[in-house]
Amino acid sequence: MGNPSYLSLYTSGELQRRAEQALTVIKHCRLCPRECGVDRSAGERGYCHTDRLARVASYAPHFGEESPLVGRFGSGTIFFSCCNLLCSFCQNYDISHGGHGVEVNASDLAAMMIALQESGCHNINFVTPTHVVPQILEGLVVACNRGLTVPLVYNTSGYERVETLKLLDGIFDIYMPDFKFWNDERSLRYCNAPDYRDRTIGAIAEMHRQVGDLTIDTGGIATRGLLVRHLVMPGGTSDVEEIMRFLATSISAGTYINIMDQYHPCGRAGDDASINRRIFTEEFEHAVETAHRAGLRRLDRG
Repeated sequence: MGNPSYLSLYTSGELQRRAEQALTVIKHCRLCPRECGVDRSAGERGYCHTDRLARVASYAPHFGEESPLVGRFGSGTIFFSCCNLLCSFCQNYDISHGGHGVEVNASDLAAMMIALQESGCHNINFVTPTHVVPQILEGLVVACNRGLTVPLVYNTSGYERVETLKLLDGIFDIYMPDFKFWNDERSLRYCNAPDYRDRTIGAIAEMHRQVGDLTIDTGGIATRGLLVRHLVMPGGTSDVEEIMRFLATSISAGTYINIMDQYHPCGRAGDDASINRRIFTEEFEHAVETAHRAGLRRLDRG
């Protein structure tokens, strides 16, 4: 495995400059599409309910991620509390909506990265990172000084500002966004984000520009590239068709896509009859067949 690109940025001082630049953004926060404009550096909180310090719910080797990330020793996941999207059906509702977790500084976060690397994890997997990009970069500077060398994974809902992603060019090796919805009414209903589709289209295009299709080494471990997830949801047939067509024609037929069948009602889903059920087998099989028909060649299902 070659050295991740962030190491050269650290050596040149560019990583430190990016961290400082990102920290200026939270003084009138425009990190994500919510563009709350609050001064998080002064303790104000916007949509994500996070101020100057990141909050971490847990960190550990994780063996439930996609196989190219997990390998033999697991993906080193760091689960951040709170979220900028806040889906009503979130399966980690207590973390994303409730903010369960502890505040950490740059040194704390770096220590987590190093501990995961030392346990043998093949990568550091930042889960729900969008609202804490500056804090991640701060921690990464410290972690590089302490000997971090494994690839970094940006594990996101897909609801991103391209301007923030451009700050990460050359830092993250693997982008793993969700593409949840195509229909604006569904994203408004479930996430209060009617612009989700347009934002995610732009985000995935930028991610692919930075890292290309997923590269997997001879040991079966991902080293660089884009990996997209789609969670099949009740009544989402038209979303699947449009999303798969977009990925195949506007991104790459070589896009690695994981179509997931584990949806079950969580959070506030029980209050909404449209999503208060498990998906039907037919809905999942339709999603898989749709991906094949669209021309996507690298399909995972799980």
